Amino acid sequence: MQDFIGTYGLWLLIALVVIVVLFFMLRGKASESAEISVAPPVEPVRAEPVVPAPSPAPKPVAKKPVTPPVTQAPDNLLQIKGIGPKANTLLIGLGITRFAQIAAWTDADLARIDGHLGTFAGRPTRDHWIDQARYLAKGDIAGFEAKYGKL
Repeated sequence: MQDFIGTYGLWLLIALVVIVVLFFMLRGKASESAEISVAPPVEPVRAEPVVPAPSPAPKPVAKKPVTPPVTQAPDNLLQIKGIGPKANTLLIGLGITRFAQIAAWTDADLARIDGHLGTFAGRPTRDHWIDQARYLAKGDIAGFEAKYGKL
C-alpha cells in the first residue's frame, strides 16, 4: 500500500484538488442559474383604457414681421448707416429687402423686428433706420447725404 501511495499519491492529491474545485465551480453556477431562472410573481394586467397625458400648451411663437410681397429687385440695405453684412443677412431672413419696407415700419413693427435682431437689437432706433430708409425709398440722395453723410 505504501508503494501505491508513494507512486500515485501525488496524482491522487491533484485529482482530489481538481474534483473539489470543479464541485465548487459547478455549485456556484447552479446557484446563479437558479437565481436567474426564478422570476418574481407577476400581477395580472388589467385592460384599462390608455388615456394620453394632456400635452403642454404650445409656446407662443414670435411672429415674423408682415411684409408686402416684393416684386422688384432688392435694394442694397447696406446703404443705411448702421446696417452691416450680418444685420443685412438677418433682415433678408425676415423678408425685408426694400427701403420702402423699412420706411413703412410702425412702432409695433419696429418692436417685433427688434426682437429678431439679437445682438443688433436697438440699432434701428439708435441709427434712425426708418428715417434713412424714407430718404432712400424716395430716391432723395441729396437729402440723405445732407442729414446722414455721404453714401
